[in-house]
Amino acid sequence: MKTIIINIKELLQVREPHIDKVSGSEMASLPSIKNAYLLLENDIIADFGSMENYPEINADKVIDADGKIVLPTWCDSHTHIVYAGNREQEFVDRINGLTYEEIANRGGGILNSAKKLNETPEEEIYHQSKKRLEEVISQGTGAVEIKSGYGLTVEGELKMLRVIKKLAANYPIAIKATFLGAHAFPMEYKENHTAYIDLIINEMLPKIAQENLADYIDAFLETGYFSVEETERIMEAGKHYGLRSKIHVNQFTAINGIASCVKHNALSVDHLEIVTDEDIEALKGSETIAVALPSCSYFISIPYTPARKMIMAGLPLALASDFNPGTTPSGNMNFVVATACIKMKMTPEEAINAATINGAYAMGLSHSHGSITVGKKANIIITKPLNSFYELPYSFASNLIDQVLLDGKVTA
Repeated sequence: MKTIIINIKELLQVREPHIDKVSGSEMASLPSIKNAYLLLENDIIADFGSMENYPEINADKVIDADGKIVLPTWCDSHTHIVYAGNREQEFVDRINGLTYEEIANRGGGILNSAKKLNETPEEEIYHQSKKRLEEVISQGTGAVEIKSGYGLTVEGELKMLRVIKKLAANYPIAIKATFLGAHAFPMEYKENHTAYIDLIINEMLPKIAQENLADYIDAFLETGYFSVEETERIMEAGKHYGLRSKIHVNQFTAINGIASCVKHNALSVDHLEIVTDEDIEALKGSETIAVALPSCSYFISIPYTPARKMIMAGLPLALASDFNPGTTPSGNMNFVVATACIKMKMTPEEAINAATINGAYAMGLSHSHGSITVGKKANIIITKPLNSFYELPYSFASNLIDQVLLDGKVTA
């Protein structure tokens, strides 16, 4: 099936195939074509260019995008969409003055979600999670990473990963699954970390590999959670099963975790609300990309990732939602992009690059997602009529999306 989009006011993120991410000052450039057309054949981008050079095409479907902006769908490389229930009471607890750590110490936080998940049937978890997935698709997300980590038992983690696999089978969105058994220590292992890590390595990982349930492995490398040494054990075990690491790090403290992740060739290091000069030096020249989660900072009132400092140092930066029940109960990447501009002082060009091409890199999808490139997936956002694409972050609370196409088909 051929679909042609014509009279596009501006076609954003036009790239050559060899570009897999953009770094430093390159992030300020967002290649585009004004008054453009875009040809989709089945699920692939087939051609694009200026309307001045528009070839007469016998298409099955014609979409007139007069006055509208067209760009690739968002690539959200860090989410926890699969969970049971919510943690709205903790939202109120924080308003009343409790910190993240205080809530966690009294059985809230991740352990609260784990209790609910282990008590909830797999089919019900799927039903709840698919509603969230459908919501983020309607908001323009066309590729998403989903983590486990709310099971913290062998069966609980497998249950989550099976739900992720079922979502990937039933929806046209690209989904990458990350095993996050090292999200927190269950109460029974609070004083015996080694035993829980042994459970992850000797029981969880073999079963996950046997059922082919994960693409990546993760750990919460943070003071009070998993130490550098403990995380290195997790990363090494992941490598044994072909799982590259994507690590939560530097959310609250800097304990040399980033250097360790780079040493182990992690694909991404995520959060980085606290970043030292040594962390930046460790990332320079590496294949590891930093992923900022600004809506998490917004929701729980912690510092924002120092985007300007990192970009000025020449680093690539991706943006993701961190959609989860405790610290970011939203997967709206439009809000993420706007918040990055408003609170992190990223330009709209930088933020869109971070949420598309760099987001795709952060989940190993550079070859197929994140830019308007011939041969990549026909995953497209068509906005409502806009003055310019600057209006996307400027009108941060407005729904400016007209249509979302995944695999060349209108989904929202």
